[in-house]
Amino acid sequence: MTADWLRVRRGKAPLILSLPHAGTQIPEDIEQKLHSPWLARKDTDWWVGQLYEFADTLDVTIIATEMSRTVIDVNRDPSGASLYPGLATTGLCPVTTFDGEVLYRAGHEPGAAEIAERRRRYFDPYHRALADEIHRLRSQLARVVLYDAHSIRSRVPRLFDGVLPHFNLGTDNGRTCAPELAGALESLCSVSGLTWIANGRFRGGWTTRHYGDPPGAIHAIQMELACRTYIDEPQEPLGPDNWPPAFDAGRAAKARGALFAILGACVRFANS
Repeated sequence: MTADWLRVRRGKAPLILSLPHAGTQIPEDIEQKLHSPWLARKDTDWWVGQLYEFADTLDVTIIATEMSRTVIDVNRDPSGASLYPGLATTGLCPVTTFDGEVLYRAGHEPGAAEIAERRRRYFDPYHRALADEIHRLRSQLARVVLYDAHSIRSRVPRLFDGVLPHFNLGTDNGRTCAPELAGALESLCSVSGLTWIANGRFRGGWTTRHYGDPPGAIHAIQMELACRTYIDEPQEPLGPDNWPPAFDAGRAAKARGALFAILGACVRFANS
């Protein structure tokens, strides 16, 4: 099942892999309103689809949007409520980058009507597909796991202090999945040879919190990866000449091994 911006790969395993921020498409009418097409794509979850390309071998369901998060962020509360009250973040239709840089030319920021239209065109179909796949699998299987895959630069001072751990598990402080699943994934992170934290700066976005329903046998987790896990992040200021770096398969090898084990643990938990 495909569209020009929405991809759904149906699998039989009790696991859904969601890729909400790896897209780079920006419709021309929106791009004309922006200061810079590069700036509008700066906060993309670069190469996450490539990092998880092994997921096909596990026969998981994959849902991915090719639309840039600047157009619509499908991992934000559609009401506009902040997921992290009191902390810097971006909204349903971001008007700044993570670093606070202004995305739109003056007077061209999306208003209420445009935000509603983008939600109708892109947010609602994405989540309709996601809900449909959860329902399809849950109607056949005893448990379903939703794994929301993300990445972010290791240093974003406006969002968090210092350097982010490689693996950042989010379960909304244990609300969105069973403790035995969270414990299994934490154990795999701890033996990966990479740094990790659970429910630190990133506790899970709207998707994890909205769909996670352990009593209803739907278990949701978010994995936020620091980009240095699989690319060589530049130390100098970012610009079109150095961002994004190319995917580094050698650097990614250790993380890929751990991620393969993590997705496998999700499947085993759902099948247990």
